[in-house]
Amino acid sequence: MEWYLKVINSYFDFNGRSRRMEYWMFILINSIISVFCILLDNMLGTVWSIGYGPIYIGYGLAVFVPGLAVAIRRLHDIGKSGWYYLLVIIPIIGPIWLIILLVTEGEQGDNKYGPNPKNDNFENRDF
Repeated sequence: MEWYLKVINSYFDFNGRSRRMEYWMFILINSIISVFCILLDNMLGTVWSIGYGPIYIGYGLAVFVPGLAVAIRRLHDIGKSGWYYLLVIIPIIGPIWLIILLVTEGEQGDNKYGPNPKNDNFENRDF
């Protein structure tokens, strides 16, 4: 849950880098919450003719920007520009290519987008 909250707290932060763990834990928890919102809409009978209800749509709108920001930071971690996210508009192959990029291990050391986020866990510790 701390990874999810870290992404939410970095709402408009499109700079820097994000680890794979941060991105995929956000996706996992976001998916669970989304399913819960859909179930809640169905139980309350608030599903509109488009197939979704106000709870799910409200939640989706609330996490759209942080989800986009963490995906862009994830692309920065592998040394790619955030514009690579636009691969999703290429039919079939684009989303597959984007997923491959998102599961790729980040660059070791610093890159032009910032320091390696894996090192953040050890920088401020006294051994």
